[in-house]
Amino acid sequence: MAGCNTDCVEKPMARGFEILGRFVGRHPWCFIILPMLISACLGGGFYFLADREANGIEEMFTPMNGPAKDERRVVKEYFPQNDNEFSRLRLYTEGTFASLIIVTPTANILTIPAFTKIVDIDREVKAIEVGTFNFSNLCVKKGDVCVSNSIFDIVKTPNVTTTTIDYPYHDNIFIASEIGGVKLKTGSTEIESAKAIRLFYFLKEDNQTVTTMWLQKFIETASMMQQEGMNISYFTSISREEEFEKSSDSIIPLFSLTYALAITFSITSCIRLDCVRNKVWVATFGVLSAGMAVLSSFGLLLYCGMPFSMTVATAPFLILGIGVDDMFIMISCWQQTQVHGDVEDRMAATYKEAAVSITITTLTDALAFYIGLLTPFGSVQSFCMYTGTAVLFCYLYNITFFGAFLALNGRREKSNRHWLTCMKVPEPEENSEKYNICCVGGAYDHGTGKEEPMPINNFFKTYYGPFLTNNWTKGFVILLYAGYLGSSIYGCFQIKEGIDLKNLAADSSYVGSYYDNEDELFSEYGPNVMVVVTDSEFQYWNESARNSLDVCLKSFEDLKLDGRSLIAKDMTLSWLHIYVNSRAVTNPNDQTVFMNSLPAFLQPSGFTQDVNFTDNTIYASRMFIQTVNVSTAVDEKNMLNELRETANDCPVKLVVYHPAFIYFDQYAVVVSNTIQNIVVATLAMLVISLLLIPNPICSLWVTFAIASVIVGVAGFMAFWHVNLDSVSMINLIICIGFSVDFSAHISYAFVSSNKRTANEKAIDAVYHLGYPIIQGAVSTILGVVALCAAESYIFRTFFKIMFLVISFGVLHGIVFIPVFLTFFGICGDKVGNKEDVKGRPITLSQIGHMLVTQTR
Repeated sequence: MAGCNTDCVEKPMARGFEILGRFVGRHPWCFIILPMLISACLGGGFYFLADREANGIEEMFTPMNGPAKDERRVVKEYFPQNDNEFSRLRLYTEGTFASLIIVTPTANILTIPAFTKIVDIDREVKAIEVGTFNFSNLCVKKGDVCVSNSIFDIVKTPNVTTTTIDYPYHDNIFIASEIGGVKLKTGSTEIESAKAIRLFYFLKEDNQTVTTMWLQKFIETASMMQQEGMNISYFTSISREEEFEKSSDSIIPLFSLTYALAITFSITSCIRLDCVRNKVWVATFGVLSAGMAVLSSFGLLLYCGMPFSMTVATAPFLILGIGVDDMFIMISCWQQTQVHGDVEDRMAATYKEAAVSITITTLTDALAFYIGLLTPFGSVQSFCMYTGTAVLFCYLYNITFFGAFLALNGRREKSNRHWLTCMKVPEPEENSEKYNICCVGGAYDHGTGKEEPMPINNFFKTYYGPFLTNNWTKGFVILLYAGYLGSSIYGCFQIKEGIDLKNLAADSSYVGSYYDNEDELFSEYGPNVMVVVTDSEFQYWNESARNSLDVCLKSFEDLKLDGRSLIAKDMTLSWLHIYVNSRAVTNPNDQTVFMNSLPAFLQPSGFTQDVNFTDNTIYASRMFIQTVNVSTAVDEKNMLNELRETANDCPVKLVVYHPAFIYFDQYAVVVSNTIQNIVVATLAMLVISLLLIPNPICSLWVTFAIASVIVGVAGFMAFWHVNLDSVSMINLIICIGFSVDFSAHISYAFVSSNKRTANEKAIDAVYHLGYPIIQGAVSTILGVVALCAAESYIFRTFFKIMFLVISFGVLHGIVFIPVFLTFFGICGDKVGNKEDVKGRPITLSQIGHMLVTQTR
């Protein structure tokens, strides 16, 4: 049945491509000019590139349907922000702000000389002007006064060494976010010394144009700040996105390097000493075809309004490798045709054999990318849409534009013309010098009528194949695979989740030093989390109801992570607890008294923004809990899960929220979505391989290879310090398509061989596919190798995982799979004696090129 299914799919495709090849060979100029015109027209879509750029960190790198976004909507609805009653604690976004971290690495910063310099820095910042606007015009206010940094309210310069400062609270002011690297006096909350001061400058959000200009002026000013004995790092609310956009600039010079490498490799692979058979121009047009595919696909999607994330900038490197690989397939099949045949006949034969293979590999690659659209990350969706579409255009241009040039080159070869001058040259005489690079060319194998084979193919047949099928070698391969699998599985358990936000900027960005100082000096206390009561029916005046809420808050305070407290027990801020225990209400258990006394309490106490009190009804209210010991991505993930689980288990309707949860949400979905994509794509590839390979058992071997490569890549990601995040998720999706390319083709060659023994089948398989696998792998790696020099984590991660994918794919394709198949010779029993329609056994050269004489 599998064989029938294969024939039902393959034969009609081969017949259709045979007709297409003949038509392209007859009218090559049409298929050169038309794709170029289409590419030029679609390339006009780049006019909209600036409008389509989507580099918002939240938009691209957080889950679109993340729970934190629903939680934020709840907070925004019940507790709208008020710029004239500003409170950083109560923001539901990060706000619009600038910040400085001033560090004295070896000395106490709470000294008169150091503090004097800090005051000067603060004065310099507040003097920044944009047109007629200065800081006092743009700052958020409390009453009519700009919100100040608390440290300046607590400490005056002359008294800095004598002022007693308590930590983390000083007179009910939380200063742990402003003073870092703190050392306390023994047995006291009093600060003995500190290494850093952090200053914040929050701006109103009613005039984004002006505030953005002020923030940019702040960055320019801060970059030139220098104080002896101090390190100054700076950051703004626009820094992440601006630096994220700039990080793509680091790869622009790499495009030219990559294309130079691709052209060099292609020419080197296609160069011949025969001045007629030389295919230098063919290789050059193959690279051009890949470039046109990128231009057309990107332009089309830009016309359609598809967001363009910076992750898409890695796609041209990948497409170049794929396009060059397809070019090798076409050239290889062309070389298997009769050199004295008509060009139309040679093109028909080339398309009959090559186009089926290209179609299948294109299908697997494009399908893997389009399955990536299932993920909730905008950056992944953008990358997968652009790259999947580029793969399809790459395929279309290979069978039209590149094929047409191959036909023109064929006409030149048929006329025995020089590859460079197009002048006719004499053919070499039989039994004489075959050819030379200058003036004699057109040699071929007179026994077969085809171009002479590459010498490296004989290496795989004469040396590598017999060595690989030696029993001692097989034993070593088994041990090698056991080590590979064991290391990979161990690595999978070591992998970390989530993307560090500082990695979205270039290595040289000022953002990195700010984050480093923040992590080192201000990580003792984590987010101050809102606990929102969303039940408008909750009876705050009912003592039993209040007790239930207190039990819930106590549950939060009792949370632990790895034996460490998650919530600071003495730092929970509850308006209800303060109100009930104050003199503002005489009887908190009486509804009328409770409600009538509440307005008079809220205004002076500063809790007005924490209670949505309208028409004598409390629609919602919020408390605050202070997290501690949250310093790593694992801590952030576990904290988020514990807080939400505790809120869900509470009998009172609660929502927990902090603006950072928007980014922490990635931890909740990145693993499950990665697994979902891998499972769906693997099942799809299994279906394709069942159609491709005429044996169900060996189709399962393909599925095994996919799983094995994915486990290997995921495991070795951890060893190479690559986290599982939305960036690496993209590459794991790519992994599936490339795994099929390597494993399916070698399996097909094995099961389709008419050799008698399993060892002979394996030797024949690597003879036909060994060099093409190496060739395809090198072309793909060369397409991305320049990214290893990029200053951006995103692009280096892309290179690292692509390198692992290709390396492990090659390892499976020419080492593991051939050896394992020799242990299961039954895979080939039913097809080893397969005959063609004329009753003759199909030769290995036929089956080797019928579907996959080359592979990615």
